Amino acid sequence: MDAQAVSELRSRLESFQQGHLLQFWEQLDDVQKQSLFDDLSSIDLRKVTDYYKRTTRQTGGGGGTERSDESLRPVPDELSGSVSRMKSDEQGHYNTLGLQAISEGKVAALLLAGGQGTRLGVPYPKGMYDVGLLSSKPLYQLQAERILRLQHLAKKQSGVDCTIPWYIMTSEHTKGKTEEFFVQHDHFGLNASDVVIFEQDMLPCFAFDGKIILESTHQVARAPNGNGGLYQALGTHGIVTDMRQRGITCMHVYGVDNILVKVCDPVFIGFCQTKNADCGAKVVKKAFPTEPVGVICQVDNHFEVVEYSEITLQTAEKRRADGQLVYNAGNICNHYFTTDFVESVIDQYEDMLSHHVAKKKIPSVRADGTLYKPSVPNGIKMEKFVFDIFQFSQQFAVLEVLREDEFSPLKNGPSAEKDSPQTCCQALQSMHYRWVLAAGGKFVDGAGSVRPLIPPLSPSARSQSSECCEVSPLVSYAGEGLSEKVAGKSFLMPILFDADGMDLTSGDGVQVKCISNGNGSDRGEPAPKASRLA
Repeated sequence: MDAQAVSELRSRLESFQQGHLLQFWEQLDDVQKQSLFDDLSSIDLRKVTDYYKRTTRQTGGGGGTERSDESLRPVPDELSGSVSRMKSDEQGHYNTLGLQAISEGKVAALLLAGGQGTRLGVPYPKGMYDVGLLSSKPLYQLQAERILRLQHLAKKQSGVDCTIPWYIMTSEHTKGKTEEFFVQHDHFGLNASDVVIFEQDMLPCFAFDGKIILESTHQVARAPNGNGGLYQALGTHGIVTDMRQRGITCMHVYGVDNILVKVCDPVFIGFCQTKNADCGAKVVKKAFPTEPVGVICQVDNHFEVVEYSEITLQTAEKRRADGQLVYNAGNICNHYFTTDFVESVIDQYEDMLSHHVAKKKIPSVRADGTLYKPSVPNGIKMEKFVFDIFQFSQQFAVLEVLREDEFSPLKNGPSAEKDSPQTCCQALQSMHYRWVLAAGGKFVDGAGSVRPLIPPLSPSARSQSSECCEVSPLVSYAGEGLSEKVAGKSFLMPILFDADGMDLTSGDGVQVKCISNGNGSDRGEPAPKASRLA
């Protein structure tokens, strides 16, 4: 790095009004200078400043704009389905089709795990988080074991061994820790070659005046480019090429923080394939008209997720003749894509995807070189959204699922009233409680009296409540296979149904274990080396 190179860099920065990025140059030692030089040289200034201008111009600096009622339509009925309205034979048909596709090696899972979990308040990836289950299993392990169980169910139907490759998109902040965690836990029983971890791109953070923010005197503040950075990353890292080589024709794309997610749900796979969809989405009914969730709508001749801030109150409150909200399809980041569709997005449409503004509190350096962490948003991160490609779909499909069975996100820390470790733990254990009852089991108290058929609503963390029921994903993926294990039997809580170490995927050997309060690792800490109760 010579003086001429530094002079050229300074000139280039100033031409884009970013000369302040070298304001501390003379105060840096040689190592810091090289680090900053390399950091700044790696930035395509024309591209990122253009992103900033376009993004802030489109959003007015981050505020949403209301859509006109005339431009919106609900998703047509012929493209929609609902698990609550399906007959059992119809759902069984979709399940069979999905398991067949899995058994033929055509289905992959694709996990979005690039977020830093700032709101959760931990210094490690969300997937490592233990919400307080009896088993201490973190989110990554629950998802891995659902894949293992699903592979077993597909083999049971087809008679052949099969694999569901698991692609995990991380970021600069989460990749290393995620890789270490999977190695430490022996990939939770999956083949290491079938767990493919890759990294999304990072973009510089901007102050509200258009200046790139310095995180320190010699480092630019960067953030992941949103879960919509998936498509660029899939191309950059050759992930679609890997899918093609494996024979993958479709994928299930989902976010890491939903503790109830049905990874590669065969019913969803079969439903989308029956609709001949290239793009599909699971949705839940909005809880109330102004619930702050995006809604999947038809906008002119294509489909979009329209944010709640973009819909007028009058539109949000519209109801059908049966009393249901007209715009009721709440987006939960749970999608089906064909490989062909994703490849077309990468080749033809990725550059057309717009960034969105996220106002954030971004640690930065003051003019005197000292660091500070702002208490209010001081800049923006630019993000693309994974669902922005809906607009390019030629055949779209939407499946409405039950919130209590499929959506409970982990967003906030333990003290929060919603989307917290406690609410996630409660949601999962409530579902498992209902599974056992549906399979013919009963729960009793210490005196032998039968407990109510409605799951308990008390605090869910094991350190706070004894009313816990957990079913390992290795025992049951969606409540199947429990009848022969629980029918006609009574159980005390807290209780864990886990698979024994002889057959981790079939669930044929099931342990019923009563757990006393206080056992296991503390809530909110990464789980220790994966183990199963003896």
